[in-house]
Amino acid sequence: MAKRRASDKVLKELRDYGLALPGAHLKSPWPGHKDLAVNDKTFAYLTVEGEPFQISCKLPSSSAMALMLPFTSPTPYGLGKSGWVTANFEDHEPSVDMLKAWIDESYRAQAPKKLVKGLDTTPVKTETKSNTKTISKSKSNTNTKSKTKTKSKTNTKSETKRRA
Repeated sequence: MAKRRASDKVLKELRDYGLALPGAHLKSPWPGHKDLAVNDKTFAYLTVEGEPFQISCKLPSSSAMALMLPFTSPTPYGLGKSGWVTANFEDHEPSVDMLKAWIDESYRAQAPKKLVKGLDTTPVKTETKSNTKTISKSKSNTNTKSKTKTKSKTNTKSETKRRA
């Protein structure tokens, strides 16, 4: 069994945070990983306790900024081209709040829209040793595009009937 590391506490907190998201579950595709997934799509690759702490997340909005950090690199195997970023924390202290934001962004990129929409209206509860936090995300105008498309399709059908 691998020895305990200081980062094991951070790993547990991040896993608990990720598992509190709608439809999230653990996925272990190979030894040495306990990843977070939604609908069997991984949204955070995490090492296991006792191993050097590493995390990979899909960051479509913030990958360029994340890659400026000294402990990050594009995720290997071609995933970096799609916005995946890997952070290694052997020599650096991880910022839990930053990594929770990465997990949130990655979840939103990988999860079905129906689950993301539910997340925008339902607070996510996470427990830490000292207290319980409620995090509520809000996104405005999430359905603007779909409403516009529906209206234009309806108008097109009506116009076709009138012309015929």
